[in-house]
Amino acid sequence: MKAKRKWVGALILTIILIAIDQYTKILAVRYLGGGRRIPLINGVLELTYVENRGAAFGIFQNGTLILSVTSAIAVAVFIYLYFRIPDESRFRPLRVILVFLTAGAAGNLIDRVMLHYVRDFIYFSLIDFPVFNVADMYVTVSVFFLLILLLFVYKDEDLDRLKIFG
Repeated sequence: MKAKRKWVGALILTIILIAIDQYTKILAVRYLGGGRRIPLINGVLELTYVENRGAAFGIFQNGTLILSVTSAIAVAVFIYLYFRIPDESRFRPLRVILVFLTAGAAGNLIDRVMLHYVRDFIYFSLIDFPVFNVADMYVTVSVFFLLILLLFVYKDEDLDRLKIFG
């Protein structure tokens, strides 16, 4: 029963995170459409709407099918990994990271399948960083924390205990 409750909690959190991503994209279309830009910090951070038909940094332009398939596989892999991780408090951060990775991949997958592009709207103008969205932040921050866990928290014996491959 306890394991089922954790699974349901992860599912609810994933749905909430996807809903936040999709809602912010709806707001971006509504308030930033037509080329409107809203500076949040002059010369540093602004909101602007972009329809991204590729992946990060503009690669795979018009590659909707391959990017959709890749995203769907990523979601499936993240869900698989979630259930393979031992049900111990030590691995809870890893489970949370997988929830955020799943939500990020699913949020952009929804855009690709429904619209054939991803709605991006957050722009760091200071460094001319590519425009991104909330789902992208989920993925980026999750990968950052995953690296921290793998480099500084989990030891080899912890990683050996993960039931990822068998």
